[in-house]
Amino acid sequence: MGKLDGQVALISGAARGQGEAQARLFAREGAAVALGDVLEDDGNRVAESINDTGGQAMFQRLDVTEASSWTSMVGETVSQFGRLDIVINNAGIARLKRIEDSSLQEYLEVIMVNQVGVWLGMQAAIPALKEAGGGCIINTSSTAGLEGYSGLGAYVSSKFAVRGMTKVAAMELGPFNIRVNSVHPGPIDTPMIRDPELSRQSRGELSLTSPIPRAGHVDEVAKMMLFIAADATYSTGAEFLIDGGVTAGTMIAPGTD
Repeated sequence: MGKLDGQVALISGAARGQGEAQARLFAREGAAVALGDVLEDDGNRVAESINDTGGQAMFQRLDVTEASSWTSMVGETVSQFGRLDIVINNAGIARLKRIEDSSLQEYLEVIMVNQVGVWLGMQAAIPALKEAGGGCIINTSSTAGLEGYSGLGAYVSSKFAVRGMTKVAAMELGPFNIRVNSVHPGPIDTPMIRDPELSRQSRGELSLTSPIPRAGHVDEVAKMMLFIAADATYSTGAEFLIDGGVTAGTMIAPGTD
């Protein structure tokens, strides 16, 4: 028996990276998974792979910045699988640029995906979650939703907003047996963090050090998501950190005054 037998999970940004790992783990734990992403070839590949190994999965193109796309995604999920129990708002983008060098359009591109996309996802899913008698929403924030990072003004702004709206949703939806929590990954080995623009640590634009001296793995984040969905049944409005200790404090080399 799996921890999610009989449940249905909708995951945005599920074509690769953290979302793909979550979809695969949730399917192994018995959930039917609906994968949404703008990367259609990758999304279809992941869904087909899950189905070929005995799971239940569907893929539909999802533009998280469009309310109609979310409405269609939720509707097709319920139509195909009969209900909706878990929503993971995982889609996100990052742009490395200082505030003084950014255009409003560049700022809004990040805000629309990372912040508005989460808001629209929650809004679209609430009726189906209520119909199911309750459920779980997990919003992917970041350590950048807890502290600032130079050169990531738009990203940090969006991730702080996700943290805040998660708490508001938790208060509004608790009476309907819907839990809402945020997850705050640190540096995770994904296609986004491997983007050359975001990995120029040697030049000082972005530098993260942690007590655990490595990047996290997508499977580690997926296990955190599974814990929240299946086991953390008295947690809502909470912040779950998975950052290797990045936010624990400032790393100082031995012998440094």
